[in-house]
Amino acid sequence: MSRPTRRQVLHGSAAALAGAALAAPVAFADTAAARPADGHGQAAGDRPSGGHEMPEPFDEMYEGRHIEGWPADEEGAQSGGHHSSGAHAGHHAGQAGPHDGMDFVVRIDNDDLHVMRNADGTWISLVNHYETFTTPRALARAAVRELQGADLVPVVTG
Repeated sequence: MSRPTRRQVLHGSAAALAGAALAAPVAFADTAAARPADGHGQAAGDRPSGGHEMPEPFDEMYEGRHIEGWPADEEGAQSGGHHSSGAHAGHHAGQAGPHDGMDFVVRIDNDDLHVMRNADGTWISLVNHYETFTTPRALARAAVRELQGADLVPVVTG
């Protein structure tokens, strides 16, 4: 019986490694480790009820930072004035407002955190761009942790 050559062993190892790499995501997809632990630290009440409904507004202190969020269509006077500020004072019909094109407004210490909703209903921000969150509240809390006390620098366009 002949022994395998070094080339045959390397080809066999490469094939086995490629097969394992292709099979791992399928095997890993339904494990507890693959599922986010309670939505990345969100409270039980932060979980969406399913589908792509608009998340509930929030306003709280988290790790010493004031975080708040609300649907973008509830600007200033429309939301009872609790979110009105100088940023909304210059918003007239026909002019682009600071939150045009956004579904949800999130602020950390009164500075806007640019957030985006993905097609699957998850949320990302400029601070945590490669990590998805189930709600804007969970996203804001993660951004506070990531900032580690640093100020949020507003995005300036145009």
